Amino acid sequence: QVQLLESGGGLVQAGGSLSLSCAASGRAVSNYAMAWFRQAPGKEREFVAAINWSSANTLYADSVKGRFTISRDNAKNTVSLQMNSLKPEDTAVYYCAAGRMLSRVRHYDYWGQGTQVTVSS
Repeated sequence: QVQLLESGGGLVQAGGSLSLSCAASGRAVSNYAMAWFRQAPGKEREFVAAINWSSANTLYADSVKGRFTISRDNAKNTVSLQMNSLKPEDTAVYYCAAGRMLSRVRHYDYWGQGTQVTVSS
């Protein structure tokens, strides 16, 4: 079993930056790929970024490529999402997930509770 807890959400103006963090606990956390998804009101949960167990490979949604950076620290069991040049359309609840290095919700077995990110125009 893996437990995930996100932090770092908040309110920021368009063009600003925000950093999210996810603390993971449980067995063999470092064996999993880690990812961030987001869900805006009335919309489906969508993939944002993923990183494999060794940090050698990352994957980004086209909508965030060049603005967001995912990273992980296996010694601390944390995964982070640095978000720059934020836009109002980035407003959503952001979820941390652990699973396979893919971009579909169904490929991830463990999920955090989410943290709200609001970008004002």
